This record gives sequence, structure tokens and C-alpha cells, in this order.
Amino acid sequence: MNSGIDPDANATVIVDGARRAADKGAAILFTPEMCGLLDQDRRRAAGNVVAEERNHVLSTVRHTARDAGIWIVLGSLAVKGEGQRWANRTFVIDDQGQVVARYDKIHMFEAALDNGERWSEASAYQPGERVVTAETPAGRLGLSICYDVRFPALYDALGRRECDMIAIPSAFTRPTGRDHWHVLQRARAIESSCYVVSAAQAGEHEDGRATFGHSMVVDPWGEIILDMGGEETGLGFAEIDPDAILRARRQVPSLANRRGTPTFPA
Repeated sequence: MNSGIDPDANATVIVDGARRAADKGAAILFTPEMCGLLDQDRRRAAGNVVAEERNHVLSTVRHTARDAGIWIVLGSLAVKGEGQRWANRTFVIDDQGQVVARYDKIHMFEAALDNGERWSEASAYQPGERVVTAETPAGRLGLSICYDVRFPALYDALGRRECDMIAIPSAFTRPTGRDHWHVLQRARAIESSCYVVSAAQAGEHEDGRATFGHSMVVDPWGEIILDMGGEETGLGFAEIDPDAILRARRQVPSLANRRGTPTFPA
């Protein structure tokens, strides 16, 4: 996606994508991080950040999932959390329109890049504390968001839960994406012996930022089976092969060979 500052316009894109994906036989649609609102002007964004039960994008997508008969993983929405801070929250919605899992981004992006970009998510967002998985038609799905990809302990915890897929919805910056995106996606797939599905924001955005794109699916052996490119928006399709997961875990049984206890709260 190339999300902007108007939630209604972003919802329209998601609804259209879900209907077209369902028509082509997809079981699950994945969307990027901040798919309902991408606005770095927090004062302006504040008027569109509401409690989950009042979020128009979420309610619209739930109705669409039910009507189209497709699961939808909303990469994340900005919603009001506890106190004064917001939550960067993934929603897993089944084909009946029910929210079956929620995940709040754990790791906050705090960075000053050489190109002058400065980011401080923790000043507005409350980090999550729980590792979350969901059972889907394509197997067990582990949840993470964007900057989480740099913290292997989270993926160790998801690997111990034997996920078949891990979602890494993102709005990666271009400098970090150029140097780190592909290798991090492949590493997370290899170490967890599962598929990684990374829907990403792409292109020049209405709020002035630029994102790296390259929505990807990586198989359990680390092979890239889908890469949508740096400027592409729209739908990409990939098939999840359960046998590929079994083959990877049989050939390199790293999950079974782990020692010690998890280093991240479950």
C-alpha cells in the first residue's frame, strides 16, 4: 500500500484489495503496518486515532472480511491505548468478521538516520508486552511489526511455538530498507523454519515520508518467493506449502535442537 492521512481513503483500498483477493481464491489478505493511517504529523493524526471500538477502518474491514469470505490480517492500526499513549496494533480478522487475535508492537523505533530522518515511536506509542499467535486456514501465524524484525528473541519465542508463518507488516525507511530489509526477512524465516509474510508500505506518502516497499514472502529455507518491488502497490499472491515447512525442519532441526529457556516473555 501507499497509505495516506485519510482513513476513509485507506479503508477503500483495503476493501477493494480484499474483494479482489477473495475473487482470485486467496484465503488470507495481509496489509502493511499503519495501513489505516500513515501520518507523521501527530497533532493532525490525533483526530483520527480513536479507541478500537470506534475505529472506522477496523469496522469496515471486519464487514468486508465477512461479506467476501476472506481472512484479513490488518498489519497495524494506530488506536488509543491506555493513558495518553497510542497502540500500534495488528488485528487478525477471520472470514466471519471476528477479531481472533490482537498484537501490540513491542519494539519502538528510536533512531536518527544519516539522511536527517528522526523517529521516536515511544513518545507517542505504548509498547506491547505479549507474544501472540493465531490459528488460521494456512496454519499457525505469529505476529510482529516492522522494527520487531531486529530483535531475534521475539522470533525465538515464535519459533518455540512452531509457527507456520510469521507476519512482519512494515513501513520501513528507505535507507534502512536498502541495506537491511531482505537479509532480515530471510534470517527470520530461516531461524524459525517457517514462512515470513511481510506486507510493506511503498513509495512517496502524503505526509512527506518515503518507504522502501518490497512486500515479500520468504519460504522456510530462506528463498524469496515473492518480492513486489520498491514502488509497487496492489496485490501479490503466494502459496503456503506445509510440506516445505516439514522439509526445512527435517533437514535443519534447529527448533528441536534449541537449548535453555526462552529469553522473551511468552
